Amino acid sequence: MEIYVLLKQVPATDSQIRIADDGVSIRTDDLRLVINPYDEFAIEEALQLKAIHEGTVTVISVGTDKTQEAIRSALAMGADKGIQIEDPALAGCDALTTAKVIAATLQPLSFDLVIAGHRAVDDDNFQVGPAVAEYLDIPHIPFVIQETVADGKITCHRTIDGGTIVLESSLPALLTTQRGLNEPRLPSLPGIMKAKSKPLEVKGLADIGLDAETLGEPLTRILSLNLPPERKAGRIIEGESPEEKAVALVEALHGEARVI
Repeated sequence: MEIYVLLKQVPATDSQIRIADDGVSIRTDDLRLVINPYDEFAIEEALQLKAIHEGTVTVISVGTDKTQEAIRSALAMGADKGIQIEDPALAGCDALTTAKVIAATLQPLSFDLVIAGHRAVDDDNFQVGPAVAEYLDIPHIPFVIQETVADGKITCHRTIDGGTIVLESSLPALLTTQRGLNEPRLPSLPGIMKAKSKPLEVKGLADIGLDAETLGEPLTRILSLNLPPERKAGRIIEGESPEEKAVALVEALHGEARVI
């Protein structure tokens, strides 16, 4: 099987986010950047499929030189190759532009399956995976928690409101991952050493048949970023007994907070 995994580098979820001076971006000079957690599920699932069906796992990411760190981490997990798309015209691009670039990269390639995290934890917009499938005109199955591939088809269990549903699709197809699909492995020391010599190809827009004019202006742009307001300190309900505390709590919720 030829499997391609879409990867995004994001700030670690325990990072302290600070807004840059331009007011529309975040400061990255001291941020710890990692593979998007949902993309780790995608990498792990691709590696498990490769173990069963053989083939190649290639990671694709749009970003700057810094993104190569995330790609190398995926290679250390066991992926075979990496592709980074970098171009000055992609600075500040939105999700649909990113999807168009990835689709153009994949278009001339032969692949059986594309796997992506269902969302990135930084912008949280759920768009890139489905949009790539739309641009490529291939089936898309989101929120997958279980899958099997056999006889040129993929059968997926995906989450829906209140339960799960089983879907079947012909290949090639694109699926997006959900928690519960697998448990991503940690890179081993030998894997980290091997990753340094695995191929990582850097492409510009011209290499994939696009240019700034073809991409056009992003359909969305960030107008401003603001940190959430600081929460007020909590209040401790006093009382001599649990019963007194319960009465005081109900009175506070009713008379002060007005939520009951």
